[in-house]
Amino acid sequence: MPSFDTVCEADLVKVRNAVDNSAKEIGTRFDFKGTSAAIELKDKEITLIGDAEFQLDQIADVLRNKLTKQEVDVRFLDMGDVQKMGGDKVKRVIKVRNGIEAELAKKLQRLIKDSKLKVQAAIQGESVRVTGAKRDDLQAAMALIRKDITDIPLSFNNFRD
Repeated sequence: MPSFDTVCEADLVKVRNAVDNSAKEIGTRFDFKGTSAAIELKDKEITLIGDAEFQLDQIADVLRNKLTKQEVDVRFLDMGDVQKMGGDKVKRVIKVRNGIEAELAKKLQRLIKDSKLKVQAAIQGESVRVTGAKRDDLQAAMALIRKDITDIPLSFNNFRD
């Protein structure tokens, strides 16, 4: 039976390269000289450190530019709130989305069921498997998902005939 998996996975190698390139640029830029501006990646979490919220926004902008150059969709980033650190420093933790959350998986399942296409959606951990009798129905389901879910970068893999 033909099927495919709907997933939300960032290429972590490209994310690490973008973070490393951002750190290099922050180290050489004149407006960051003498400040505590820094960026680091640990376990799918990017931490931005700066002297003020304005500086965090500048660092995030540098990171977005580097991610775009690495061809990583910036919708993978889940921006956290600005937190105070010791002294006058602030930090922001950005989570890199990996996997489809339960709420979105249920929304996908409901979307496919309500579409009246002859396909079924099953939640499997952090992905949603869509199965159907015909390849054309699966392609219609892919088009439907791409059209309706725009806030998260979904991709399709494991396509089987």
